[in-house]
Order: sequence, then structure tokens, then C-alpha cells
Amino acid sequence: MEVYIFLTFILMLSVILGFELIHKVPATLHTPLMSASNAISGITLIGAIVLAGKTADPQMATLLGAAAVAFATINVVGGYMVTDRMLGMFKKKGDKK
Repeated sequence: MEVYIFLTFILMLSVILGFELIHKVPATLHTPLMSASNAISGITLIGAIVLAGKTADPQMATLLGAAAVAFATINVVGGYMVTDRMLGMFKKKGDKK
């Protein structure tokens, strides 16, 4: 029971800290901050691959692992696409690359 109380405390602390940090970031930096933080989802990819076969029900593990890999891949690719689009706004009209 004490473990659940501790984990709930950590969850609440991270929610409050995350809200305060994001709330104090200027609006012009939200896009680069979020696109860079989406790349952290690569950790989810590694975790899903490692844990995919480590349960009593391998079929369920494979299904959940595949879903985790798919969602994390979408998140990572989306983060890089937003970054590329944001950086494209700073290019001159005559520049191709």
C-alpha cells in the first residue's frame, strides 16, 4: 500500500511540475519545446521492443508491444515533421535547402 501512495505522490508531483514548466514557457517556444520532447518517445520504442515478450501471455505482449511501437513511431515522426516545418519558416524564399 505504501508503494501506491509513493507512486501517486510522484505522479502528482510530475503533473504539477510539468504544468508549471510549460506554463512559464513563452508562446514562441512552445513548438520547438514540444517537437523536441516528442523525440523522447524513442525511449518508448526501445521499452516496447524489450518488454514485448516478457509476460505470461506472449500474444497479448506482442499486441501491446506492436501498439506501443506504432504510437511512439507516430509521435517521433510527428515531432520531427513539426520541427522541420518550423525551421522552414525561417528560410529565405529563394533558398531551396
